[in-house]
Amino acid sequence: MRIRDIHATGLAGATPKGGWSEELRPEYTVHTLIVVRTDEGLTGIGSVFTNADLVRAALAVMEPLFRDENALEPERVSEKLHQNTFWLGRGGSLTHTISGIDIALWDILGQAAGQPVGRLLGGRYRERVRPYASLLMDQPEPLAEHLRQIAARGFRAFKIGWGPFGRESHHLDERIVRAAREAVGPNAMLMVDAGGSDAFWPNGLKWALRTADMLASYDVAWFEEPLKPDALDDFVILRRQAPLPIAGGEVLTRRQAFAPWLQAGAFDIVQPDVTKVGGISEERRIAWMAQEHGARFIPHGWNTAVGLAADLHLASAFPETDLVEYIDGSPYVDEIVATPWRLDDDGMLAIPDLPGLGIELDLDAVARFADDDLLIET
Repeated sequence: MRIRDIHATGLAGATPKGGWSEELRPEYTVHTLIVVRTDEGLTGIGSVFTNADLVRAALAVMEPLFRDENALEPERVSEKLHQNTFWLGRGGSLTHTISGIDIALWDILGQAAGQPVGRLLGGRYRERVRPYASLLMDQPEPLAEHLRQIAARGFRAFKIGWGPFGRESHHLDERIVRAAREAVGPNAMLMVDAGGSDAFWPNGLKWALRTADMLASYDVAWFEEPLKPDALDDFVILRRQAPLPIAGGEVLTRRQAFAPWLQAGAFDIVQPDVTKVGGISEERRIAWMAQEHGARFIPHGWNTAVGLAADLHLASAFPETDLVEYIDGSPYVDEIVATPWRLDDDGMLAIPDLPGLGIELDLDAVARFADDDLLIET
């Protein structure tokens, strides 16, 4: 079975805010769907956390490398693409685009084998996983009301991030966390993401240490991205001294970038994003590396329904990966799948058990957001 062509379609018109100082607009296309079509009629879907024009440019560069390749060998094909574009630079648009291709190839392999992707990754440790609702911070009162609404929909784990946190005062930071804890109750999981990868993040190690002590007093499950994304030495110190787990890694790409952080003990929880890091093939290698260095692997998932499906299958294949990130209120997660996501009575999300990624896109819904036709037909 050979790759016939690969098509990219950007999603625009409902792009959720990212929390950045230069905020995303709804019309921006930072999420791009990938469709890989084969000569035998099978089609796979992937997702890329990169502007659609950049993805199309990357596909044009790599087209001679992937055309007519074996569509049933995702790891080898993805590694071929990595190896032959290394001179253009590891990371960025090329690596992100390979991520989407790799996801789509795993989708094809699963369909061809008649098995869900998680089983092909070595076996399913679980049939369902707890999603945590991920939302941007706000002032205490509106944030608390938003959290109560999400809890009423059945979520029992929550992550609040970015917004004014760490950007105004320690007093406001504590008011935000106190309001969030009171809104979700003492038994819910609550995580805090400072968003240290924002442009010109103003805070350093001393701020992170003081804030970690405050968060621990509210039983926060982890403190995410508290420092600038290149502050490896400070992350190591923070992880050793903080009274709660430290999480990060969403901005890193490929296993080579993660290796020094895991070897140094910078993270309690490592969070590669499958739509940026190199796809399922690369994320699995990073998860293995995390196991070897005593870190938990919990995917970063601020992307699309396709990325969420990939995360669910990865969660099924790793015994300690019992959480996945679920963006609250994103149409690119909630509206583009034919069968809507549903929490069960325990606030858990079923891992798809159909072949491949196990999801079907609602093409009419995709068309509302697509910047061109999604070439899903054969």
